[in-house]
Amino acid sequence: MRIGVVGAGIVGLAVARRLAQIEPRAAITVLDKEAAPAVHQTGHNSGVAHAGLYYAPGSLKATLCRRGIGMLRELCEEHGIAYRECGKLVIARDASELARLDEIERRARANGVPGLRRLGASELRELEPHARGAGALHSPSTAIVDFPAVARALAGELAGAGGEIRLRFEVAGIARRAGETRLRSAGGDELAFERVVICAGLQSDRLAWLAGGEREPVIVPFRGEYLRLVPGRAGLVRGLIYPVPDPAYPFLGIHFTPRIDGTVDIGPNAVLALAREGYRWRDVSPADILDTLRSPGFRNLARRHWRMGLRELHGSLSRRAFVAAARAYVPELSPDDVVPAPAGVRAQAIDPDGSLVDDFRIGERDGMVMVRNAPSPAATSSLAIAEYVAGRVLARDG
Repeated sequence: MRIGVVGAGIVGLAVARRLAQIEPRAAITVLDKEAAPAVHQTGHNSGVAHAGLYYAPGSLKATLCRRGIGMLRELCEEHGIAYRECGKLVIARDASELARLDEIERRARANGVPGLRRLGASELRELEPHARGAGALHSPSTAIVDFPAVARALAGELAGAGGEIRLRFEVAGIARRAGETRLRSAGGDELAFERVVICAGLQSDRLAWLAGGEREPVIVPFRGEYLRLVPGRAGLVRGLIYPVPDPAYPFLGIHFTPRIDGTVDIGPNAVLALAREGYRWRDVSPADILDTLRSPGFRNLARRHWRMGLRELHGSLSRRAFVAAARAYVPELSPDDVVPAPAGVRAQAIDPDGSLVDDFRIGERDGMVMVRNAPSPAATSSLAIAEYVAGRVLARDG
């Protein structure tokens, strides 16, 4: 059997590796338009291995995140990849946020997150001396990890099993004929497969449309910008510090993220990117902007949340405003304590009514499995997503 996987990010590589494990006679090829694997969301990931605090119990996110983090930890141990359980504090700034913190705790306990502790104001300072808040939820098993190294390990295992990663192959055409799916590159090359998996992240809606799927949900790219603590101030933070998310708004909010290399990032905000792969303000694609603006889902989202959008834009343009948002959790922070850090772009799927697709969304069509929405915690969940997807790819052969 010939199986093609479109997308060499962490999810696509994990799917290909899993298929090679359970169907060793299959010829498996991963295709990607870039010159190297894991260039986009995987390569710009914040490096957090999520324990499963926020996700609706019973959802794919909750189920696959809880299974995935254990599988990820085992893979890192096997390959000697850095993985550190630094823990996470979700901090309620004041009494008005404690009820929302209660709901996060309820979900986390329903999801089986281990070691949870509810802390008061003085107790949270024992863990994070420079942080302040009315209360917090502590998740000691939340970790930080080197996801690009994980992707390299997956690629190495795939190659060892006889799989191929074909780079600089941008899929420009998809056709189903005589029981085969033919993938045509922008350069005119064509490959035929009996099964195809699309794990294309920022391009997933376009490829699903090429494959004959629905145009919606559309992917809208949101750039997440970060600041980084200067080395002399990295001691302000010991572990991960997160806000209590406001359910009225679609994004989590600014938080503090220690990284495996010892740096500490603050962010992200969420500003509309002017290109699908727009990591800087100067990255502009008129075609991508037009795609976004003509989407009913984006227009409905913008109508509903334009005030939040303006606040995020202000934080993008003003370092002081960005730092002020972070000072709500670490009051000692000042604009002199930070420097710019690399940004990432989130591939956010949006339904026509303007609602953000919250759960993982994976569909099937004519011998193809399409990962239509896989935002955070997709990297944490990647090995469990791979199990789930591979089972669907091979189900009809069982």
